[in-house]
Amino acid sequence: MGLTTKILVGMIAGIILGVLFNFLNSSQLLGAGVTNAINLYLTEGLFDIIGRIFIASLKLMVVPLVLVSLISGACALSEGSRIGPLAGKTVLLYMLTTAVAITLALCLALVFQPGIGVNEAAAAASSTFQPKESPPLSDVLVNIFPTNPVAAMAEGNMLQIIVFALLMGYAISRCGEPGQRIAAFFNDLNTVVLRMVGVLMVFAPYGVFALLAKTFADLGFGGLLQLGKYFLVVLGALLLHALGVYSILLKLLSGLNPLELLKKMRSTMVFAFSTASSAATIPVTLSTVEKRLGVDNKVAAFTVPLGATINMDGTAIMQGVATVFIAQFFGVEIGLTGYLTVIITATLASIGTAGVPGVGLIMLGMVLQQVGLPLEGIAIVIGVDRLLDMVRTAVNITGDAVVSSVVAKSEGALDEETYYDSNYDSVSINDSQNTIGAH
Repeated sequence: MGLTTKILVGMIAGIILGVLFNFLNSSQLLGAGVTNAINLYLTEGLFDIIGRIFIASLKLMVVPLVLVSLISGACALSEGSRIGPLAGKTVLLYMLTTAVAITLALCLALVFQPGIGVNEAAAAASSTFQPKESPPLSDVLVNIFPTNPVAAMAEGNMLQIIVFALLMGYAISRCGEPGQRIAAFFNDLNTVVLRMVGVLMVFAPYGVFALLAKTFADLGFGGLLQLGKYFLVVLGALLLHALGVYSILLKLLSGLNPLELLKKMRSTMVFAFSTASSAATIPVTLSTVEKRLGVDNKVAAFTVPLGATINMDGTAIMQGVATVFIAQFFGVEIGLTGYLTVIITATLASIGTAGVPGVGLIMLGMVLQQVGLPLEGIAIVIGVDRLLDMVRTAVNITGDAVVSSVVAKSEGALDEETYYDSNYDSVSINDSQNTIGAH
């Protein structure tokens, strides 16, 4: 059984077991004693521990992988003076996909009207929610540039790490023979870090199983009933964007077959779904994009970490539907100008709020403020946000892969033979090459 199959089996088994535990907990079918034991020793014990260790091990690799890989890529890019065009194309594409995502979400929400007929009881479970205050845009822009790179690495501030790595890579490429020695060191170190990621992937099916069993044991599907229409509209918009919009963009801008990308990103999507964190999925996304889609490291090392930080397509879709939902719930008509404001605000905020904790809800708060809707509306939708967050993370990393492939193709840095190679299994350890991915 290949690793991809094992991961999918772990995901399905985790969801089934989690839903079963949730049912047993709510029905008390086995009695309070047995149910409490299940919660204590399995849900909150074994599964929670395994899941947290798995997430921690992934996050362990994020900073060294991004730093080392991006320095290696920046060294190669700087020699051809391609950093500027590469960065420009990447940011422009990410902003374009975000604008398309929120426009799609607004259109679907206006057609299906998820906020009509919802009563205030839906907000009862989240009545204690207090929205965070959004930071000033000027502070966010200044904070992109690190004053202490070591602190940026310790805090996992991706934008600051990216800026530092690009500057260091550029400097190394301009130092002649000493720079060549340092560049060779980082290239070798990049191989070692990728091997570490490969070792961790062996335990991926068990980590995915534990994470999803714990999540669905806590959530079940009961919370979806009150906000079912909102949930389905957001879910539909996410799937349409991932399978439709990304496929069209990839075909139009690069001529590549979207089905190949979707097939090879399956296991990575499962990772993103189970972790609900684009940052924690960076090691897997980067390995998949390089080794299975054929994107050169000098491109992937920039586009993937940047995408995990500023690519907020899934969040933008949630904001679009949530804005219409809250406006309908409170009976407020914001008009065409208001919806255009939502599109512009959410697109710019996807970069402006990158790296801020609770970014999705902060961005939603910013959008609601811009169109004069009450922030209390966030409490209504937050009850089902966890499950939607898992799906939109999978959508986001798919967008990262699409943009990486498009940019690489335009830069002549895409190995199409690898992209179309059907002889693949999953992100795995390749003993003969000391890299990740079977070709």
